[in-house]
Amino acid sequence: MNYIVFDLEWNQGNPKREPEVYGVPFEIVEIGAIKLNEEKKMIGEFNRLVKPQLYHEMNHITRKLIHLQMAQLEHGKPFPNVFEDFREWCGEDFLFCTWGPLDLEELQKNMKYYDLDPLSDRPLKFYDVQKLFSIAYEDKKTRRSLEYAVDFLNIEKDIPFHRAFSDAYYTAKVLAAINDESALQCYSFDTFIKPKSRKEEIRIVFDTYAKYISREFSTKADALSDKEVASCRCYLCHKNIRRKIKWFTPNGKHYLAVSYCDKHGYMKGKIRVRKTEEGTIYIVKTEKFISAEEADSIKNRLQHAKEIRRRHKRKIIRKPRKSPES
Repeated sequence: MNYIVFDLEWNQGNPKREPEVYGVPFEIVEIGAIKLNEEKKMIGEFNRLVKPQLYHEMNHITRKLIHLQMAQLEHGKPFPNVFEDFREWCGEDFLFCTWGPLDLEELQKNMKYYDLDPLSDRPLKFYDVQKLFSIAYEDKKTRRSLEYAVDFLNIEKDIPFHRAFSDAYYTAKVLAAINDESALQCYSFDTFIKPKSRKEEIRIVFDTYAKYISREFSTKADALSDKEVASCRCYLCHKNIRRKIKWFTPNGKHYLAVSYCDKHGYMKGKIRVRKTEEGTIYIVKTEKFISAEEADSIKNRLQHAKEIRRRHKRKIIRKPRKSPES
C-alpha cells in the first residue's frame, strides 16, 4: 500500500461581486501531492494548477497567503480534468494523508459539484498527520501548524511554504518521521459520505479508545434514543456495563456518560451530534477508560450542569408577567 500525501489551495468569492456558489464555498485552484511507499520513501510527485470556473477574482486573503495570480491559473486545466489525472496518478492501493481534515472535505465538495464519482461509498479512512504529530510528540489534543512540526523535527526547509506541493512535501516529511506505532494506529475517518445502514456504521478500537460513527437519523431525539448510540459497552470484553452517570450535556454541545466495568474500570462515553447539509443527524461516539478521579470530575460537571438548569428555571418562574392592561 502507498501513502498519498496531498494538499490543496483554494479560492473563495468576493461577496460583493461574486456570490458564493451553493455547496462550494472554496474552489480548488491547486493540487499538490507526494506518493510514499510502504517504507514511507518518496516515489512520486503531483503538482497541477486548476483553471477557475466558479470564482474569477482572486480573494485578497488567498492572494496574500499563496501568492498566486488569476493569470497564472489560466494556464491550468478545469478541475474535472486535473482530478482525473490525480486519481489515475494515485493508483489502486493507497491511503490518503493530509495536514488536518479540511482538504478531504473540500476536495469532495468540488467533486460533488462536478458530479464526479465519489471517493468511497462510506466514511473514508485516512491519516490526519497533524493529529498523528500531536499523538506522537505532544499531548494528543494540541494542533500545531505544519511549519511548527517541521521545525520541531529539524526537517530542512528547502522550499517555501503555503503552496499545495510544498505543503504536501513537508507533510510527507513529517509523516515519514513518525515512527510511534501506537500513533500510526490512530486512523481518522472523513464523514463526507455517511454510513447508509447499520451494517456500514463505523466501529473501531484503537489502543486507548474506541470510536463509533452512526448512520443518519431524522432527528436528534431519534439518534439519542437509538440503542446502539445510547449503549455503554466495554469495548475490551464486549459486555454491557453498569452506568454510573447517565448521558448528560455539560454545555449543549456534546453528551457525556460514565460506566463501570468490573474488569477494566471506569469508562467515559462522549457523544457528538453532527448535522448534515440535508438536515439529518448522525452521531460520533468515543469511549475510553479513565481514572476514578476523572470519573469524579465528570460527576462534578453533572452537578454543575444541574445547578445551571435549576437557576435558569427559577429565572423563568420569577420573571414578572405583563398584565392584560399593559
